[in-house]
Amino acid sequence: MKNELRLDQNKLADLRTSIRNKIGQLVHRKIVVIGDIGLDEYVVGEVRRMSPEAPVPVVDVKKQDARLGLAANVAQNVTSLGGTPWLVSVIGNDEAGMQLKSRLQASGVDPKYLVVDPQRHTTRKMRVMADHHHIVRVDYEVRNPLGPVVENQVLEQLETLIPKSDGVIIEDYAKGLLSEKTIQEIIKIAKSHDKKVTVDPNPNTPAHFYRGVDLMTPNRDETLALSQIPASSWTSEEALLLQAASKLKNQLGSPFLVVTRGKEGMTLFEPDEITHLPTYARHVFDVTGAGDTVIAALALAWSAGWSLSESCILANYAAGVVVGKVGSVPCHVNELLHYMEHFSDKNPSS
Repeated sequence: MKNELRLDQNKLADLRTSIRNKIGQLVHRKIVVIGDIGLDEYVVGEVRRMSPEAPVPVVDVKKQDARLGLAANVAQNVTSLGGTPWLVSVIGNDEAGMQLKSRLQASGVDPKYLVVDPQRHTTRKMRVMADHHHIVRVDYEVRNPLGPVVENQVLEQLETLIPKSDGVIIEDYAKGLLSEKTIQEIIKIAKSHDKKVTVDPNPNTPAHFYRGVDLMTPNRDETLALSQIPASSWTSEEALLLQAASKLKNQLGSPFLVVTRGKEGMTLFEPDEITHLPTYARHVFDVTGAGDTVIAALALAWSAGWSLSESCILANYAAGVVVGKVGSVPCHVNELLHYMEHFSDKNPSS
């Protein structure tokens, strides 16, 4: 029987102090980020009337914006937390691709490792919003698998970068970039050079595609989907999660798993211990991109030699910062430290 822990306030305070004292260890850690990328576009306005043409609201546009989305948001979070991301992905030969590269450069992420596929267009996700409320989202994307030429170009980049890195993040949005062959090649290269691989999975990707990763960070629903355990078969939420996590760990061949649970925080599964960690979100305006922040912070800290408990607490605090904003935004070290200082472990959300 594994030992289940809920860290007391003194232990949480000690871990928080440790994190603050060694936050500088994240600086210049080199992380390869591989995954689908795109632009998150926002059309923001006011709704004062309904359309006479159909029963839908009319949005009077006040401003428009575009931000880094998907794995590009992971990369900019690595940068904002002090690390150096090497972003490997695929874009189209189009205006959106050029805009994406420009925004990556502005955020401190070098776009030189991106591969251009003239057969695809760059992913865009346009959100129409009234103040903080989403009205509709419009997606422009291609989900087809990469052709062999482009896939080989991606693998060549990875073969060059992974040996020089401190760790690898796989960010899977199931847009066609990450085939079983590519994921397994990433894991093979990383293991041959003793680099840890952390993956944020997609529930539509078979779990065996990820076999061999060091750590996965699914949310509760992704854990159930990947483990293929029906929620209706259990009366206890804790028993359900324990069974699903155990099965998923076996499928992956990994001793570790971190399940993010929204307002319930995170649960860290280690070989002989299960640790429940609280969330640190005071105000939740938008959860878009929170998972990107979590995996960026966690992978950075783990690559620096931190314990997984410390890494998870850092990730929880970083997520608490970004969910208090609208859209995909990075968490910067200065605001993270301010948040940790003024939101103590005596008052975590439950």
